[in-house]
Amino acid sequence: MGISPKGLRFDADTLWVELTDGRTVGVPLAWFPRLLHGSPEQRENYELSRRGMHWVDLDEDISVEGILAGRGDQARTRHTAA
Repeated sequence: MGISPKGLRFDADTLWVELTDGRTVGVPLAWFPRLLHGSPEQRENYELSRRGMHWVDLDEDISVEGILAGRGDQARTRHTAA
């Protein structure tokens, strides 16, 4: 995939990712509990790479591929109906 993040920002409920293809994609912070519960300073301490974003302080990695596929935190426990 040739699409990379080139910037990001947060509002109260959303992570907004600016992509190199000109799109800006918003995803709910609820998809990423570490970001949701992180401080504003921790959220702003990120690194961009060719494939995604990394937050050292929060031990969080999010790929552009995952965001575009609509995937949230893959480490969270999923609940299923009985």
